[in-house]
Amino acid sequence: MVRGNFAGVIARRELLRAWAASLALGHLGCARRVRPAREEGRVVVTFWYAYGDRIRKVLLSLVERYNASQTRIRVKAVHQGDYFEALAKLRTAIAAGAAPTASHVVLEVLPYLARAGVLEALDDYDGARDLPFVSQLAQRGSFEGAEGQPLFGLPFNRSTPIAFANGRILEEEGAEMPRTWDELSAVARRLTRRGADGQVRWGFEVPISWWYWVAALGQAGGRLIEPGGGVSLGDAAGEDAIRFWQRLVRVDRVMRPPPGRDYQAWQATNESFLQGRVATMWSSTAYVRYLEDNARFPVVAAPLPRRARASVPTGGTMLVLLRAAPEEEKKAGWEFLRWLCDDPQTLEWATRTGYMPVTRPAVKRLVDTGWYERHPNDRVAYDQLADVAPWPWSPDLFRLARDVVEPRLEEAVLTGRDAHELMDEAREEARAPA
Repeated sequence: MVRGNFAGVIARRELLRAWAASLALGHLGCARRVRPAREEGRVVVTFWYAYGDRIRKVLLSLVERYNASQTRIRVKAVHQGDYFEALAKLRTAIAAGAAPTASHVVLEVLPYLARAGVLEALDDYDGARDLPFVSQLAQRGSFEGAEGQPLFGLPFNRSTPIAFANGRILEEEGAEMPRTWDELSAVARRLTRRGADGQVRWGFEVPISWWYWVAALGQAGGRLIEPGGGVSLGDAAGEDAIRFWQRLVRVDRVMRPPPGRDYQAWQATNESFLQGRVATMWSSTAYVRYLEDNARFPVVAAPLPRRARASVPTGGTMLVLLRAAPEEEKKAGWEFLRWLCDDPQTLEWATRTGYMPVTRPAVKRLVDTGWYERHPNDRVAYDQLADVAPWPWSPDLFRLARDVVEPRLEEAVLTGRDAHELMDEAREEARAPA
């Protein structure tokens, strides 16, 4: 069984390498469209998105309301698959001179797209400098070294990793949410149950994914890229994060071996949790509402545990305008993106989906109206922003995630390969020219 999974890891790595090659900066052109699209006298803003299921419904309801609120602009929202499918389609559209007016892009790819020159700088658009974003969720707070960069992305669906537990199991077992790695290991052992029929209730689960590894790397005291620009991948801290997962899966046997890949792995973890087959897990703050609405038990959220320190990365996507779009379309697109970031829309988005409110007035409104008192899991998610570790503003960040690190994490946990050897190999590849 391990052999089959490992073969899948190798195939996955080859796919990721192909993606990285296709995203090489030199291959990304910026063909421009000259004339704006119009429909019944309105400027058409094409907005590409990658949300699914419940999130899609909320977005489409906002788009419908915006279109009904005025007569000059018509937003056409077009679904483009998951985040990475949408990115591949965006690259193709840019090269073909058929880019949409606006889109949202996964956070780690923003520095690459900015350097490639395909994003519109937003600083001089009306009101851009005055938007009261929560600092850790705005572009310049999300990235270390972004202070001197133009504004390219607006936060909208933003999240962090967070810990969840089945409140009923915690109460039955007299356990508390772990605050440290050692406590996590002990609590996971306490909550793991193996039945005579071979069924297992796992004490803990986390998708073996870049985002959660970066969280653990930071908790162990490391950083992806050093202040001088050297790619360290956390050095010993990055290796410790892998060893911790290896021990939970392969030695303690309290963490379910990782199922699925990418967001399929995230969804598989969530479903196991909802079915009572996992007692505690790391997932995304974006799933707070989904889990609460679908669980048959109390859902308890808590900050991620620490080792040397508390640390979480931010995630989600940024709203962007594409530079190749006609000027009139970009101006219309800006009006729509700014409207999405106004307090009423920010509040509706956060309360209906579980994503974080991205403006300070929206947060204050949730406090003043007692929303956080009634929804303490949302408050945990917001309070954890105090522990955010910004990403490095590096065009290589997406390549590090998708090509260098992610497939090796799967390999390490599935095969038990030595973490130091594996990460030395990753660092060598990361430092090689793309």
